[in-house]
Amino acid sequence: MPSTRTPAAAPKRLIESISRSIIGKPEAIELVVTALLAGSHVLLEDTPGTGKTLLAKSLARSFDGSFKRIQFTSDIMPSDITGNSIFNMKSGEFEFIPGPIFSNIILADEINRATPRSQSSLLEVMEENQVTVDGTTYELGRPFFVIATQNPLESYGTFPLPESQLDRFILSFSMGYPNLQEETDILRLHRQNTIQTQTTSLHFQLEPVVNAEEIREAQHQAGSVDLSDEVERLLLQVVQRTRNDERFAFGASTRASVSFLRALQAYAFLQGREYVIPDDIKYLAPFVLGHRVALRQPARRPEKLAIVQDLVAEVLKKH
Repeated sequence: MPSTRTPAAAPKRLIESISRSIIGKPEAIELVVTALLAGSHVLLEDTPGTGKTLLAKSLARSFDGSFKRIQFTSDIMPSDITGNSIFNMKSGEFEFIPGPIFSNIILADEINRATPRSQSSLLEVMEENQVTVDGTTYELGRPFFVIATQNPLESYGTFPLPESQLDRFILSFSMGYPNLQEETDILRLHRQNTIQTQTTSLHFQLEPVVNAEEIREAQHQAGSVDLSDEVERLLLQVVQRTRNDERFAFGASTRASVSFLRALQAYAFLQGREYVIPDDIKYLAPFVLGHRVALRQPARRPEKLAIVQDLVAEVLKKH
């Protein structure tokens, strides 16, 4: 009987575990795990109470590693995130006290409530997996995965993320509201859970199903997924179109092309394939490019994503 402790099986176990506490959101769960496999980070844009925090906590509970939640506010300082050096009276030397960023999984809650200075403290960490304090660089462990959230409907007291920050997130998506049946199932699950465990927190029932080494190996395997010259050409045509289409004020960057590649490989690996297909581009494009491009005319997120989907469809139609 084949072992279930294989690189390909690890993300499947992760999805199954998270699905025990997140009802009716298989796409959101799959996208988060895709971002994790790609070795990058994810931005969840949605209204409060739609399950963003529960999704992050469920992932953390299913993983045998460290987890920290950072609640971003207007008065949070960079040192509150990365840590700082404290003078040790006994040794007579400065001693570095690591901040919450030194964890495997980070929930950066309401990231757009922090000032640009504090937001930028994440940049080096998210891109380089390291923190520099007082001229000294400290490496972070792997995996290192940031799940950031923001409420797109509230603007008072918020600081929009700059393009340089948005580009660090490989995927961005909205979980959305559950339908009637899904919300009914959620209420019943909460009632049953309260009776059995005396708590309404569903994620506390979860147990670790993967460890850091399994995630690292799965990430390595995902990076080996084949991308044919034909699919690579389609990927680049889509990115180029965002730069040349008159509907866009600015298009996707070269970093977006690299992120798109990594996301495609991770998604194909999650589907049990050793190669990327054109339909992967069609599916992932809105999540990879939606937060990286801007339209000339003001539009809400769904309208912008629809334009990205139309653009991709035009490219693939000529294929």
